[in-house]
Amino acid sequence: MHKIETQFGGRRLTFETGRLAPQAHGAVVVSYGDAVVLGTVVMSKPFREGLDFFPLSVDYEERSYSIGKIPGSVFRREGRPPLAGILASRLTDRPLRPLFPEGMRSEVQIILTVLAHDHAVETDVIGTIAASAALMISGIPFEGPVAAVRVGLADGEFSLNPTIQENAEGDLDLVVAGTRDGVVMLEAGASEIDDDKMIQAITWGQEQLQAAIDLQLELRDLVKPEPREAIMELPDPAIAPAIEERFGDAIAEAMRVTDRSERSERMHSIQDEAVEVFAEQYEAGDVGVAMHDLEGAYARRAIVIDNVRPDGRAEDEIRSLSAEVGVLPRVHGTGLFQRGETQVLSVVTLGTMRDEQKIGLSDLEELVGPKRYMHHYNMPPFASGEARRLGGPRRRETGHGALAERALLPVVPPQEEFPYAIRVVSEVLSSNGSTSQGSVCGSSLALLDAGVPLRSPVAGISIGLVTADDGSVKVLTDIQGAEDHFGDMDFKVAGTERGITAIQLDIKVKHLTAEIVETAIRRGRDARIKILEVMNGAISEPRSDVGEFAPKIVKTQIDPEKIGAIIGPGGRTIRRLEADTGASIDIEEDGTIMVGAPSRDGSDQALQMIKDMTGEVDAGRTMLGKVTRIFGFGVMVEFLPGREGLVPRHEIAEEPPNMIEDVVNIGDDIMVMVIETDDQGRVNLSRRAVLQGLSVEETRASATPAPPRGGRGGPRREGRGGRRDDRGRNGGRGGRGRRDY
Repeated sequence: MHKIETQFGGRRLTFETGRLAPQAHGAVVVSYGDAVVLGTVVMSKPFREGLDFFPLSVDYEERSYSIGKIPGSVFRREGRPPLAGILASRLTDRPLRPLFPEGMRSEVQIILTVLAHDHAVETDVIGTIAASAALMISGIPFEGPVAAVRVGLADGEFSLNPTIQENAEGDLDLVVAGTRDGVVMLEAGASEIDDDKMIQAITWGQEQLQAAIDLQLELRDLVKPEPREAIMELPDPAIAPAIEERFGDAIAEAMRVTDRSERSERMHSIQDEAVEVFAEQYEAGDVGVAMHDLEGAYARRAIVIDNVRPDGRAEDEIRSLSAEVGVLPRVHGTGLFQRGETQVLSVVTLGTMRDEQKIGLSDLEELVGPKRYMHHYNMPPFASGEARRLGGPRRRETGHGALAERALLPVVPPQEEFPYAIRVVSEVLSSNGSTSQGSVCGSSLALLDAGVPLRSPVAGISIGLVTADDGSVKVLTDIQGAEDHFGDMDFKVAGTERGITAIQLDIKVKHLTAEIVETAIRRGRDARIKILEVMNGAISEPRSDVGEFAPKIVKTQIDPEKIGAIIGPGGRTIRRLEADTGASIDIEEDGTIMVGAPSRDGSDQALQMIKDMTGEVDAGRTMLGKVTRIFGFGVMVEFLPGREGLVPRHEIAEEPPNMIEDVVNIGDDIMVMVIETDDQGRVNLSRRAVLQGLSVEETRASATPAPPRGGRGGPRREGRGGRRDDRGRNGGRGGRGRRDY
C-alpha cells in the first residue's frame, strides 16, 4: 500500500493505492479535500477479431451515496448516467486517447467512481487525474501522465479548481488537460473573454497542472509496475510502398478532386483494384489500412508542402456561407445555417419556467439552480450519406449539444429580463466538418428569430492542424471532413465580436505547443467576425416580440402575505384560475408571479384576475360571479377565484325581493358590478346596476336603504347566517365575506 500527497490549488491532493480494488490492473483512490474518486483500469483482449480501432472506454459513475442521498427512482438505485456523467466521461477520454500507442487493439476499460463528494469542487477533473494515475501504475502501454485542472476567473484574477459556486458566478470555466510538454485537451465556457486573456488562462492552467503530474510520477516510481503486453496490429510496412508504386499517380490524381463524393468514389475504386492486384500477397483488410494511410499521407503532403487543400481553399479561407431565418411555420423560431456542405437547421421552442430541466443527481441544482436554457444536437445518418440504425443520442451528440449550449449561454438574457425556458434543437442535415459550430451559428439565428433578446449574436469556427512526415505543420481555418479525419487537431472556438464564449480542443498528436494554441485562437477570431457579418445580413436584432404561437409570459409582483389568497386551500384557487384562463401560474416566495398562456389575451386575463384577487378591484367593472351563500341581508358572490363580495338585498334585483331564493340560489351564475372596496378590503357588488344599465354613481344615488336588522348577522333564513358551517375557508367568524348591514 502506498499513499502520497501534495498541496494543489489550496487543497490537499492525495493518491492511495493497494487498499481498494486489488484485482484491477491499476487502481488509485484520489482524494481532493473531502472529494474521493476511485480510478480503475483493466486491459483485456479485444472483444472481437479484426478491429480497426482502439477499443478504449471511459465511464464516470457518480453514486448517490457520495452526496448523502437515496436515488429518487422507483427502484431506488442509479440508472443510466446523467448528462453530467456523460460529459465527465468524455472529459477524461479525450486527453487520454492520443497517448496510447498507434495500432493498439487490446480493450482498455477505465471506470471512475465518485465515492464521496464534498459539495465544493467538481470531481470531473479529479476523475481525469485518477484515470491517468491508474494507467501509470498498471503497466499498460501509455505515454502519460496526464493531469487536468479547472481555471476560473473573477475580478481579473485566475483561480485553480474554484468551488462550484465560484465557478457559476465567475467569468470563465476552463478545463486544461496536459502532459509535461504541452496541452492535450481544452474545454471552456466564458463570458466573452478576449483572446489575450484566454491565452493567458490556458498557459496558467498548463503550469498549474504540473504538480499533479509530479505526484503521478512519484507514485509510479513507488509502485514500479511490470509492463503488460498489449495486442498491436500494424500493417506490413511493405504494403504501402508496393501500393504507392503501382497506384501512386492514381491516388495523387484522385486527391486533387475537390468534390468530396467524387474523390471518395475514386479512392474506393483504387482500393478495390489494389485488393484484387495484391490478393495473393496481402489480406484485404491490410490493403485497406495501407490505402487509408497513403490517402492521409498524400493529403497532408498536399496541404503542408504544396499549400493545396482538398477543396482548393487558402489556409485561412472560409467556405461559402449562407444564413436564413423564419424557415418553418408555427414553430417559435428557426435558423438555417450552411457552410460549404455542412448544413444545420436550428429550431427554438419557448416555454414557461415549469419547463426548466432539473439537473438531477448531483448537488449542482442546489447551488446554481435548474437549467433554463437547453441545447440538443441531432445528427441522423443521412447527413453523411449513410444508412444505420437510429437510436438515442450518442456521446458525441451529447457533447456537441453541450458545447453549443455553453457557447450561447453567456448571451442569453437572465430570467428577470426574459422569463422563458428556452430549448434549441439543432438538426444536422448535411455534414462535412464542423457541424457543432454550425449548430452554434444556426442557434444564434433561431434565437433572434424567436424574439430572444441576446446580448450579441454568436458564431463558431473550427481550426485544424496538419503535420507532414517531416514535422512541418500548417494551421487551417474552417476544416472540412477530410482535413478533420487526416489532420491532427480540431480546435473549436465560438464567440461574439467582443470575445470568446466557448472552446473545445481535441488532438491526435501527443501535445500542442503554446504557439499553435495562440495561432488557433487568433485565427478563430478573424473567422467568426466574417461569419457574423453574413449572419447579421439575415437578422441582426431580435424580433420585437415572441412569435404568434409562442406562449405569452408576463410578470407581476404581489405582497408575499397575499400568496395564500392566490393558491387557496389545497391549491384549489390557483388550479381554478389556471383552468378558467388556460394559463400556467408560477409563484416565488418573494411574491414574484409568472403567468404564461398560449395567447396574449389569456395571460392578460390571468394577470388581471391576480391583481384583482390581491388588490383593490376597480369600481364599475362588470363580472360574472357565482352565488356561494345566502343571508337575510343579501348574498355572497365569488366574482374571482377565491374572492367574494356582497350583493345587498336591495341590489339583487330591480326591486328588493321578499324572498331572495325567488331570484337567486346558491350555485347560480349572475352578472355583478363592483360598486366599491371599503377600507378593510371588502367588496360591495350590485346586480341591479347591471340589470338597469346604471353607472356606479347612479347606483349609489338610487340605492334603497336596507331595512334595519337586529343582532349579529341579521335574522336567520332557514337556519342560515350564523352557523359554524357558514364560516369562510379560514374559519373566521361569520364567513370570509360576511358584513353587518
